[in-house]
Amino acid sequence: MFQPEWCRLTLASIVDGVIVTDTHGRVTFLNAAAESLTGWAAQDASGEPLESVFKIVSEGTRGPVESPVQRAVSQGVVVGLGNHSVLIAKDGTERPIEDTAAPIRNDKGQVAGAVLVFRDTTQRKNAERQLKDALAYADSIIATLQGPFLVLDNALRVRTANIAFYRNFRVSPHEVEGRFVYELGDHEWDIPALRTLLEDVLPGNRAFHDYRVEHDFPSIGKRVMLLNAHRFEAVESRPELILLSIQDITEHWLAEGAVQRSEVRYRRLFETAKDGILILDADNGKIIDANPYMTKLLGYSHEEFMGKELWEIGLFSEQSENEAAFKTLQRDGYVRYEHLPLETSTGEEAQVEFVSNVYLVDDQSVAQCNIRDISERVRLERKTQDQSEELSDLHRSKDEFLAMLSHELRNPLAPLMNAVQLLRQQQGTESPIQWKARSIIERQLGQLKHLVDDLLEVSRINSGRVRLRQARVGVNGIVEAALETARPLINERKHEITVSEPAEPIWLYADPARLEQVLVNLLTNAAKYTDEGGHIWLTVELEGASCVLRVLDTGLGISPELLPRIFDLFTQAERSMDRSQGGLGIGLSLVQRLVELHGGTVEARSVVGQGSEFIVRLPAVSGPGARRPSPIMDPAVPPPPRVKVLVVDDSVDMAESLAMLVESSGHESRTVHDGPSTLQAAMDFLPNVVLLDIGLPGMNGYEVAKLLRKEPLLKDVILVASTGYGRESDRQASVDAGFDHHLVKPAEFSEVRRILAGAASKLK
Repeated sequence: MFQPEWCRLTLASIVDGVIVTDTHGRVTFLNAAAESLTGWAAQDASGEPLESVFKIVSEGTRGPVESPVQRAVSQGVVVGLGNHSVLIAKDGTERPIEDTAAPIRNDKGQVAGAVLVFRDTTQRKNAERQLKDALAYADSIIATLQGPFLVLDNALRVRTANIAFYRNFRVSPHEVEGRFVYELGDHEWDIPALRTLLEDVLPGNRAFHDYRVEHDFPSIGKRVMLLNAHRFEAVESRPELILLSIQDITEHWLAEGAVQRSEVRYRRLFETAKDGILILDADNGKIIDANPYMTKLLGYSHEEFMGKELWEIGLFSEQSENEAAFKTLQRDGYVRYEHLPLETSTGEEAQVEFVSNVYLVDDQSVAQCNIRDISERVRLERKTQDQSEELSDLHRSKDEFLAMLSHELRNPLAPLMNAVQLLRQQQGTESPIQWKARSIIERQLGQLKHLVDDLLEVSRINSGRVRLRQARVGVNGIVEAALETARPLINERKHEITVSEPAEPIWLYADPARLEQVLVNLLTNAAKYTDEGGHIWLTVELEGASCVLRVLDTGLGISPELLPRIFDLFTQAERSMDRSQGGLGIGLSLVQRLVELHGGTVEARSVVGQGSEFIVRLPAVSGPGARRPSPIMDPAVPPPPRVKVLVVDDSVDMAESLAMLVESSGHESRTVHDGPSTLQAAMDFLPNVVLLDIGLPGMNGYEVAKLLRKEPLLKDVILVASTGYGRESDRQASVDAGFDHHLVKPAEFSEVRRILAGAASKLK
């Protein structure tokens, strides 16, 4: 290839390596720099393939790299600078290089060869590596700093920043690194104070400490910072750097302001508080401050408080009590007295609430004592306590009165009930007038007995003496029993009653007697408050897991004023303008409380003139297994033997009427009217059953029962308590005295007949 001499001289003088090739990639020329870098002499390299003289590999992968000459010759273009190649010299030494190639054209513009220019970048690579190592070392240090930190070059561009900077100022590395510091965050860092600081550092000042800056950042709001800049001059392996530390003191600044405001507010509260406040030196217990209310409360001036201990201003009666309280305060840091006597400077006494706690103020331990005058509150508390005791006494007296009233009412009711039952046995011989008179007496006695029972039940429930005898029972049986009890009144009022029950039985875990009592009350109320010829519905349904009983009537309804209080005790109001239906106003209260004892609810709905509806909801349970078939009874059962019955009651009418009923049932009886005579009568008569009243003159029934149980001849006698008291404690007293049964007056004679039948069965 023709190469003018001037071209050769020019290429030879270039400090970069130069290799010229022909179009086949064979070397035609090496300058001195190329000889030095490749280790090939020009005469040895001439005619050799370029790949033999200029052997390069990738710096990263160590794989072969295509010579840029091939593209320059084949495509006739200049191939750009490559920065990641390693040149392997003839002797095997390696050095990083940068290379470029360009085509050589002849006079006709045709590619006649190529020129390759390359240079050794070892020194620059070493400098870059040293800088990178230095920055990595610096990064490892500043990464541990908790406060934001920036590293700037001498052009004030960000070289790096720590995690705290990115986190606190909500920016990412690509938004920061390489950018001019005043342009960070779209110029939000163009802070005049920062410019002043950096301008002071750049000329030669190495550091500037604690430069306070207040700035409103659009991204994070107003912040208060302390800036500190330090300049490191350039050295051989490191360029000039500026380190900028940033301490965010916003919270501290806000806290200082809050403390100042708090002190002002505290002083204002201290001066205007309506409680007394004393500040003590926590080391010696002497007063160092007192608010104006204390001067008003005790009558001392502010100066008179200073330096005194609490006992000296009337807060403790003796110095020893003061010292004991102060020791507790020093040990626990807190002391409280609910009622502390206080004597004022004029000798007047007051009751105060005293609370004290210890805390630090400017490294001094103080005790704040808050003193509240509670004299008026104490007076009201005592008055309230007295009133509560009075109400409790009244409540107890009321329960005792109700129990006594029901007992006293039962005594005359019992012989009357017995007499009516005797008259009922004469039904075939009665005249129409006698039958009508007896029917009236029966109905009114039933009503009176119902009222007396309700009085006793309310007394029991209020005192918590009701115990449910619960078992798995079917609702249909309870409904039938309630209808049987309420039907005489329903028939008397000429009402039509519709009963709706589901085909499948509904089961409850309940006390059947108590639930019967609930339904009887609701049905009786419906009958009483519905005009003659009205309609009553009793519906039983299963809704989810609840058994729902509804009693609906066509009566006059309940007034809106009464409806919210309809279940309150002794609530009684007329449902019509012209008459009252009687009663004591306790039936519905009894209904509610019995339902709640079963875990249920009851509600009333009514519109005046459109009747009333009472809804009882009770938790249903799963039914029992199949019932056992009833045994076939032998119709030819002989009559039971006669039983000898001793009737003991101080009421002659009660004793005689009960004895007449016993004899009318085919048994033998004898009567006694006091306690001391009972034992002798029992020894003479040797009864099988003793119906024994508890409230006897001379000796009560419990004492008589205990004596009877001691007699060998009477060891098998059945003792039946007959009393007007039906509380659980009364029943337990009967058991303790040796009674077998406990009947509450006026007991149905059917209960007595059942006991007599049991006694007769033992005589067979």
